Amino acid sequence: MPELPEVETVRRGLSSLIIGKTIKSETHDTEKGFPNTEADVRSFLIDATIIDIRRRAKVLMIDLSTGYSLLIHLKMTGQLVFVGDTRFGAGHPNDSLVNILPDKSTRVTVQFTDGSALYFNDQRKFGWVRLLPTIEIPNIDFMQKVGPEPLAKEFTAKEFMQRFSRRSKTNIKAALLDQSVVAGVGNIYADESLWGAKLHPQRLVSSLSEQEFETLYNELRSVMNIAIEKGGSSNHTYVNAEGKKGSYMNFARVFRREGLACPRCGTTIEKMRVAGRGTHICPYCQQL
Repeated sequence: MPELPEVETVRRGLSSLIIGKTIKSETHDTEKGFPNTEADVRSFLIDATIIDIRRRAKVLMIDLSTGYSLLIHLKMTGQLVFVGDTRFGAGHPNDSLVNILPDKSTRVTVQFTDGSALYFNDQRKFGWVRLLPTIEIPNIDFMQKVGPEPLAKEFTAKEFMQRFSRRSKTNIKAALLDQSVVAGVGNIYADESLWGAKLHPQRLVSSLSEQEFETLYNELRSVMNIAIEKGGSSNHTYVNAEGKKGSYMNFARVFRREGLACPRCGTTIEKMRVAGRGTHICPYCQQL
């Protein structure tokens, strides 16, 4: 599943392509991937102009001139492919990124008045595209439960530490992966930031000092900013908005480097399971 840096990479790529375009028509294959009424589509999607593209955690929001927005969650195998004078793909790197579209994995097609189109493809059909009033988005269950954005300017190290207080009896990796604590952190960037902070993923939240939380806060923000700069990870199932694999994995210090030397101390990196996920650590730098 894409993490925050990958979705942010998608947002930035598509922002330069579809903002200002007017929607001519929409087609979809099932209501599961496009759970919207025909009346809402006719009234608030058709003839609407795209005015902005935002991101909250791992969800994209395409804001429309009608006061509605398209919320898009790519889930595990979703893609967004723009086809116009140029072609840009983002998401699961199967042949749909380069195929003639729509194809058998296309779930939603949005045609623009200039002849270009945006395709939502999803092999496993877990993703979705929802049309909602923009003003109501903060009130939906997902937005009410999701934690703050880790890269927001107003999100301080002190608030970061406070967010973990209700998870004091769990391990720090499980808490990092909890989207209600902090938004958008997945397995890759949890491992990378814990390695950077020299914290064992099985350490209980209650055992971390204020200084350790501040170090983890700084490491998490640094790792995510680098990942966005590099276009996200190339974690088998993700490419950036130009259809190229992200390059962050070329810079990973610990994730998927089991059996290799720790770049900090030279100790062999090990893989274990923490919080039900494959977890990579340096047993010397990250002692329990």
